[in-house]
Amino acid sequence: MCIHDEAPSTSQEPTTTSTFLVDVKDGARDALPILFALVPFSAVFGAVAMERGLSLGELLFASMSIFAVASQYVMLDLFGQKVPVWSIVLAVLAVNFRHVLYSAAIGRHMRGFSGPQKVLAFFFLSDPQYAASENRAAGPGLRPAYYFAYAATVYLTWISANVIGALFGSLIENPAAFGFDFILPLYFTGLVVGFHTRPGFLPVLVTSASLSLAVYFTLGSPWHITLGGLGGLAIAAALSTPRKATIDV
Repeated sequence: MCIHDEAPSTSQEPTTTSTFLVDVKDGARDALPILFALVPFSAVFGAVAMERGLSLGELLFASMSIFAVASQYVMLDLFGQKVPVWSIVLAVLAVNFRHVLYSAAIGRHMRGFSGPQKVLAFFFLSDPQYAASENRAAGPGLRPAYYFAYAATVYLTWISANVIGALFGSLIENPAAFGFDFILPLYFTGLVVGFHTRPGFLPVLVTSASLSLAVYFTLGSPWHITLGGLGGLAIAAALSTPRKATIDV
């Protein structure tokens, strides 16, 4: 007799060559929609970074090691204000704190990942990566081939567009005039709406958004991101119900 909790199952069949190739193809394909938003946003970042005094090497080091759009823009903004380095590091950590929540949520779907694969996977865990991985886990299951195919497509595009922006960004005098600054927020809105069928979606969304706006207009950026996320998490926890235990004889 054994007792276990009912939980969403994640497909963990032995990975065959055909399954591997399907996962790679699906991962790269699912990443394509975000590239249309990511390329101009990334190119603008590269151009702005060069304007703020970063060298191409410093730009690439920041993008390759941090790999987080929002926090990198915060870093640039603070860098231009000549604030202490510790303040910049603290701000980046505050903006990226949501990734701690992402890793806790997505980790339950990574039973087919080895230890080193999990470490590498958490490095690549961005906003769209989390959303795509959750959707994949709810379907055929989340496997390393799919996860890293998606991650590699987004990561390499982000770095490449950074370089393009750094080299040719000066040709665009006013990126905001083309709406480039609105593309990525619009895409993230689409990601959020994609979870509208989840239980408690509306109260979590309203609480998180309201708290985030309140903090933004009082404490200011970047605390609205962290506190808004924690507020939504608290509501989600309050609305959740413990999983029932089942007994197998």
